[in-house]
Amino acid sequence: MGLELYLDLLSQPCRAIYIFAKKNRIPFEMRTVELLKGQHLSDAFAQVNPLKKVPALKDGDFTLAESVAILLYLTRKYKVADHWYPQDLEACARVDEYLAWQHTTLRRSCLRALWHKVMFPVFLGEPVSPEMLATTLAELDVTLQLLEDKFLQNKAFLIGPHVSLADLVAITELMHPVGAGCQVFEGRPKLAAWCRRVEAAVGEDLFREAHEVILKAKDSPPADPTIKQKLMPAVLAMIR
Repeated sequence: MGLELYLDLLSQPCRAIYIFAKKNRIPFEMRTVELLKGQHLSDAFAQVNPLKKVPALKDGDFTLAESVAILLYLTRKYKVADHWYPQDLEACARVDEYLAWQHTTLRRSCLRALWHKVMFPVFLGEPVSPEMLATTLAELDVTLQLLEDKFLQNKAFLIGPHVSLADLVAITELMHPVGAGCQVFEGRPKLAAWCRRVEAAVGEDLFREAHEVILKAKDSPPADPTIKQKLMPAVLAMIR
């Protein structure tokens, strides 16, 4: 059996891995794990990833969890262009810096924006107070400013003149609040121009394909009560 990727394109890191593998023509079998049906919590999926999270990778007898680890595994196993994860020591360190930073900052802010604005009220039928939503969106705004000031600055891409894993991970995160209807790029022309460059670098068709699910998130039907009960603990732990 060849490379298998366990993904749900509702997920930010799953989209990054999907785009990276497709863009670099890495052959893989996609195994869809539907998060909103709780399939990641099943005993069957736990045989692939005991952490019960997507994404997950299975390559023969080898299994791997965690999106950054999976992306780095793919860059090392397959011959991809150097700009994705540069061999130059300092450029590589800059990619690592962003990948280390984003877990508890941009990813958290984007995830909370999606769930507080759309998924809690629409999918789970749980109201979110205006105060909570305002706080969440204010936190997102602060994080976006950090993304611009610390990482993007006046460069074409986050690391320099070429697209890298850092850009791919960042843009897939930002599409979470975009899918929730947040005007992420409003009043941020530098960030908007960067987004267009990343989209062009990966290919507009592939970018659109990967984000089709998240852009329809606000149309999600209400969760079945049994599924809701199963998902709630994991969701609350994820966005706290």
